[in-house]
Amino acid sequence: KQMVKFAELNCTGAVAALLKDAIRPNLVQTLEKTPAFVHGGPFANIAHGCNSVNATFCAKSLADFVITEAGFAADLGAEKFMDIKCRYAGIEPSCVVIVATIRALKMHGGVKKTDLANPNIDALKQGFENLKVHIQNIKNFGVPVVVAVNKFITDTDEETSLLVDMCKELGSKVCITEGWEKGGQGAEELAKEVANIVENEKANFQFLYPLEMPLKEKIETLATKIYRASHVEFSSTALKKLDSFTKAGYGNLTICMAKTQNSISHDKNLIGAPSGYAFPVRDVQLYAGAGFVVALSGDIMTMPGLPKVPAACNIDVDENGVISGLF
Repeated sequence: KQMVKFAELNCTGAVAALLKDAIRPNLVQTLEKTPAFVHGGPFANIAHGCNSVNATFCAKSLADFVITEAGFAADLGAEKFMDIKCRYAGIEPSCVVIVATIRALKMHGGVKKTDLANPNIDALKQGFENLKVHIQNIKNFGVPVVVAVNKFITDTDEETSLLVDMCKELGSKVCITEGWEKGGQGAEELAKEVANIVENEKANFQFLYPLEMPLKEKIETLATKIYRASHVEFSSTALKKLDSFTKAGYGNLTICMAKTQNSISHDKNLIGAPSGYAFPVRDVQLYAGAGFVVALSGDIMTMPGLPKVPAACNIDVDENGVISGLF
């Protein structure tokens, strides 16, 4: 097989025309009338999970503080933000906010979705092991971290106090936020804490791996240091393709892992903080233009699927032109 460059398809002009306006960030207004850029929304479980570099640079030119989201947890969006986006954009984060909920931690402690509203101290303690891994992962990048506990009305005072104490025992700053219930007003304490960290603490940012590291070793580094696997099991197809990518001159690209977002591992059923397992890589794909190699693990599919009843099925317009079913 031979690699085909996009220019050989004779449609670069058509694509450039499509991107002429689409490449510009979209300025939108939040419900509380604050400005935000929405530009690019790749899922962090199958892509890099960050907004465009253009949007980030626009925000940096207009504001003293820029907050950007990296999708899912620190094993996916945050790692990719650090190792892919920051590397190519030449930027460094001053602080990382890990958003945690007591509900999610209880689920990682073995509680069923239907029972998450019930108090369960033991499950919270057990599920905290998951959050602990994410905190440690961020600290490995040399960036100050604060845990934002997104408080729900079903959270008890005992559960909230316990989570705060466990975070502090790790040496991590923690804030209770009520943004879910109160909007911006409920997140003021968090905003002040982040501003304090940015102004008074210095990050010692570092990448997880150097670009000159072989592609196979980069994947192994990700799996063992971030996903806590003992080793990686590559399929023969993946190994052959990695070798061909390197020989074609793409060995210095970053790695973008495609895996489940429901576990630190490749298996959505391995909740909590799994470790010491074999991390499988069944295939790899080259995204030369984007500047990374996608490694596929588990049964993840890179084309997002729709639910059995897509939202579009419930949207309609009545005889007066009123749209229904959007929310």
